[in-house]
Amino acid sequence: MKISKMTQITIIFLLALVILDVAVRFSGKNLSESIAVSKSISENTLIKVYKKDRLVELHVNDQLINKFKMGLGSQPTGDKNKEGDMRTPVGKYYICTRNDKSKYTLFLGVSYPNIEDGKRGLDSGLIDKKTFEEIKAANEKKIQPSWNTPLGGEIGIHGGGNSKDWTWGCMALSDQDIKILWKYAKLRTPVEIYE
Repeated sequence: MKISKMTQITIIFLLALVILDVAVRFSGKNLSESIAVSKSISENTLIKVYKKDRLVELHVNDQLINKFKMGLGSQPTGDKNKEGDMRTPVGKYYICTRNDKSKYTLFLGVSYPNIEDGKRGLDSGLIDKKTFEEIKAANEKKIQPSWNTPLGGEIGIHGGGNSKDWTWGCMALSDQDIKILWKYAKLRTPVEIYE
């Protein structure tokens, strides 16, 4: 007896529902509690980066749950000031993009430049008032600021290896570690980067 494609899809869908129901029952929580826990984790995630120690920490609900070794750019010390300086910025940022088709496995874009970076660039004459206002507006809306200014951009946390400092200013993890971080780091997840 031949089963139609629609019947096969229906059977797969029903099996998926049964598996979900079993998983929820096994966890001791109902589905709404499971969804609430999942939402809570994504809303209470914080990434801390310690450049000197080459370490990325993942915090959930004020608890440190994982640490990852990282590589930086070829100029690992000091704050990022301009395009091409090969430095990683220092300050408070957030995840502004997520790229699952990156040549570095996965890419979590960081919201550099932030408002403080923009002020510094404006004061030094590196950017104009219009560019500063665009950076400020993007940060206030928690969206990606322009990455095409003299301040530079496209800073992120990605895979590709952590055994040395090889990036242009990004934070590079092992491919296995970026896959773990990816599960927790949703858009707007805060990222604190320390020297």
